[in-house]
Amino acid sequence: MSIGIAVMGLLVGGLVGITGVGGAALLTPILMFMGISPSIAVGSDLMYNSITKFFGAIQHSRQKTVRWDIVKLLVLGSIPGAVVAISALRFYDSIFQGQEEFMKISLGYVLIFTACVTLYQSLFLKRVNVLEDKINSKTKVILTIVVGFVLGFIVGLTSVGSGSLFAIAMLFMYRILPSQLVGTDIVHAFFLVTVSALLHVGIGKVDFLLVLNLIIGSVPGVIIGSRLSSIIPTKLLKITVTLIILISGFKLLS
Repeated sequence: MSIGIAVMGLLVGGLVGITGVGGAALLTPILMFMGISPSIAVGSDLMYNSITKFFGAIQHSRQKTVRWDIVKLLVLGSIPGAVVAISALRFYDSIFQGQEEFMKISLGYVLIFTACVTLYQSLFLKRVNVLEDKINSKTKVILTIVVGFVLGFIVGLTSVGSGSLFAIAMLFMYRILPSQLVGTDIVHAFFLVTVSALLHVGIGKVDFLLVLNLIIGSVPGVIIGSRLSSIIPTKLLKITVTLIILISGFKLLS
């Protein structure tokens, strides 16, 4: 199992390095298809993401490609959203039963939504009408916090969306440079998934050996994938990976 997990981490890391499509959207359902329970898959993926995003956050902070004003507003919403989601999971079984099935179904719907949004952005979105140009500063602050809360709840529940969904939201909400979009997204994601991962540790839903094996495989995978991205047609591969995520979502609901 350890070798299999490491190899799977290598493949997923390679795809992420080439396409930039979210690792959690690929990794979490694959772990579940391999027989790992939804709660452990989600918690372990969040811990894995926390460790990997730490290095990216440090690098972007040094490069000064982070809009800290946006990070602060998103954190004000996303951290409470994740806390609410994970607290709800903690008490779900004692009230309704079937926590694992609930997480599986939730992940399925989130994967379908994430894949559809990503496909729309890749295939049809040519020009973005930025909300920042149309609303006042107070409304912008409130909207950013609310969006942060909703997406933070989704990440805390499923581990999916800390990169892809927040990046798309910022693209529509703020006039921001591409380098700042990536840097801001990674730094905010680090804070969100770290808090979420620690909360999952608190309810005993993180397999640290699984996390270690994923890191062993995925780090060289991301490095190799990043180097291959300059010679491989990334758009077609990105669409293919997104379709795999979409199919995974439907598979979890079947």
